[in-house]
Amino acid sequence: MRIFDPHVHMTSRTTDDYAAMYDAGVRAVVEPAFWLGQPRTSVASFVDYFDGLIGWEPFRASQFGIRHHCTIALNPKEANDPRCAGVLDVLPDYLAKDQVVAVGEVGYDSMTPDEDEAFARQLELAIDHHLPVLVHTPHRDKAAGTKRTLDVVRESGRAPGWVVVDHLNEVTVPLVIDSGCWMAFSIYPDTKMDPDRMVNILREFGTDRMLVNSAADWGKSDPLRTKLTADAMLVAGFTESDVDKVLWLNPVEFYGQSGRLVLDPLPGFAASAETFAGNSVLRGGRQ
Repeated sequence: MRIFDPHVHMTSRTTDDYAAMYDAGVRAVVEPAFWLGQPRTSVASFVDYFDGLIGWEPFRASQFGIRHHCTIALNPKEANDPRCAGVLDVLPDYLAKDQVVAVGEVGYDSMTPDEDEAFARQLELAIDHHLPVLVHTPHRDKAAGTKRTLDVVRESGRAPGWVVVDHLNEVTVPLVIDSGCWMAFSIYPDTKMDPDRMVNILREFGTDRMLVNSAADWGKSDPLRTKLTADAMLVAGFTESDVDKVLWLNPVEFYGQSGRLVLDPLPGFAASAETFAGNSVLRGGRQ
């Protein structure tokens, strides 16, 4: 089984996670830019973070046999902080980088005017840079936020086939299914979706334009939820081809529109002296 996790925040995870993901069949990931759990206080802090997403983190993932790509954006939550407004001005420099396969996460947190403006501007940047878009739907008023998201996408002129609407559930997928946008689902231990609910959605709506992700981050989450969902699909009677479509071919097709995916296989972990900016994933010899 091969797995491509199209939304996972590996900067927040450990090397043990990378090793376990590789053992589970994960060979590629996309890490969307998002908030860190506390407010950033300047544009410079975003610059350092973005540099990590296109530099150190791809190196760290490669040491464990996993291809790492990212999406870059000013996230919806921090779009409300005036200290972060200047991030929109530095985005073009990062959207030109080879490791960046989409603009994201964009969208809504509280559906404020500042979020409206940031969302619209970043959709324009996606068109300018010929990139797909990863949209975060709000955790509160999710149906209203999803409807508003689809309205803004239509108004932007960004082709719906270049947009994935994430964090969907049983209530919101019917709103998106006929829009032409891709649909993504975050599988969590206690919140959001779980593997059995995901299987039921796939039974009802099919496997076309469907992405399954772990969205694992610094909170209670699990980067192996993609594998658990694949296992649940097989138990429910889906074929191995169905699993491969949802867990590999669909994310490859969506993010492949960027022209920047690199999916050549890598070996799993082996102690290596290879470094990035002088740093290794090894922590020195045993003493």
